[in-house]
Amino acid sequence: MSGMTEQWWRDAVIYQVYPRSFADGNGDGVGDVAGIRARLGHLRDLGVDAIWMSPWYPSPMADAGYDVSDFRDIDPVFGTLAEAEALITEAHECGIRIIIDIVPNHVSSEHPWFKAALKSESAKERDYFWFRKSQNMPTNWTGEFGGTTWTRIDDDTWYLHLFTPEQPDLNWEHPDVQAEFESILRFWFDRGADGIRIDSAALLFKDPELPEVTGGEPHPFHDLDAVHGVYRAWRRIADEYSDRALIGEVWMPDVERFTNYLRPDELHAAFNFDLLGCAWDPYKMRLSINRTLESHAHIGAPPTWVLSNHDVTRHVTRYGRADTTFSFENNLDGTPVDLELGTRRARAAALLTLSLPGSAYVYQGEELGLWENETIPADQLQDPMYARRGHSRDGCRVPLPWSGDEPPYAFSRAEPWLPQPAEWKDRTVQAQTGDPSSMLELYRTAIRLREFTDQHLTWLDLGAEVLAYTRGTDFACVLNLSGVPVPLPEHQAILLASSPLDGALLPRDTAVWLRL
Repeated sequence: MSGMTEQWWRDAVIYQVYPRSFADGNGDGVGDVAGIRARLGHLRDLGVDAIWMSPWYPSPMADAGYDVSDFRDIDPVFGTLAEAEALITEAHECGIRIIIDIVPNHVSSEHPWFKAALKSESAKERDYFWFRKSQNMPTNWTGEFGGTTWTRIDDDTWYLHLFTPEQPDLNWEHPDVQAEFESILRFWFDRGADGIRIDSAALLFKDPELPEVTGGEPHPFHDLDAVHGVYRAWRRIADEYSDRALIGEVWMPDVERFTNYLRPDELHAAFNFDLLGCAWDPYKMRLSINRTLESHAHIGAPPTWVLSNHDVTRHVTRYGRADTTFSFENNLDGTPVDLELGTRRARAAALLTLSLPGSAYVYQGEELGLWENETIPADQLQDPMYARRGHSRDGCRVPLPWSGDEPPYAFSRAEPWLPQPAEWKDRTVQAQTGDPSSMLELYRTAIRLREFTDQHLTWLDLGAEVLAYTRGTDFACVLNLSGVPVPLPEHQAILLASSPLDGALLPRDTAVWLRL
């Protein structure tokens, strides 16, 4: 564990906490800060270096808290600002850093700025948003959740929202908007936050001419060059503090454009979604790893590896399907899944990502081997994406199982806000603790063993369908993606295996860490 060392973000294991679903401390069926504080021991025992906290701010919850009405407080459903400050202190005492989620593209329609903007056309806050006069919808842009991006407020006035109508986009050309978020960063850094995760980091600026989206022209609201000035300013603020990190959510297929965000005076790191969306295929996975390592080495930034998060289908489910890829364009809900196969591959993928150079992100529940709950009744789904795209993210947001044989598995004393599968009784923290064959103990052991002094990876040639590489002179990871067992390379000891070995053979969909 890198602990509280400098530049901790370069090789940290970072655990994503989704507050509504981690642990409920007050017994209302919704996770909260009190629950997180009570369960910090789990994260300490897991060995993670940092916690990324999904939004916990006051919000009407039109988009699960990503519609923020006040960035300087905590929503009452989660607790109080004092409790959040106590959590930061207690996490630091456990050797765990805290990363706060900031959502700069938009605010809630209940934010004081937007309420003032609606009240009067002459209000200065009008200029903080994208209001346009037009008899017809100003553009035919498609939103990030699907659907239209403009809402009419009177006969000829519209406002822009790339997500839901309850999330009006901010006008980042305005200096007041820029100054406000710089103040928000200082607010949380002053309270001990160690990092900022930046939601939808590439969307802030829009082409003021409002052109339609066309294939041959620059996109009017994705990755406009002006965004880099914002992050250079944020970097200067972060550098005023000790060891603060800026981490961007950057969905960017163009590698060169992606690495622009990681220049030495901009973000410290950015989520690499390439491997997350990659098929369970040796050629494609090797290509993804090489592409990631090469692009980050060129800019001197640390690679990041992630398999799941609060927006995507859990990879236990994804790896058990015929189509093992992920994108927001393909709807995976309801297609057949082999959970045994998915779990086997998820165990192997854990050893892969935890041994690659750079930092690794673990979404809550990955360490328990949880799968997507695809049996939630339609009338209980709360994700606004479901109505717009027919794909709900609620299945990966189901509350965690802690102990017991039936729901709510000690998550809460009340009925959880989303239903938990009865089959999760074998996936609780209690059931897996001490079981050497469990997913939880696999993660605990892997994170404990994950100490690499050499940041370089060297590929071993064990066949086209085997991913094998060394880190330094005495460590190797081997992942068998072929359909048959393969011989292990010469080694001194087996450090850890994702599944039982077959003598000197490595079974299919199995990874092993070796001492050379």
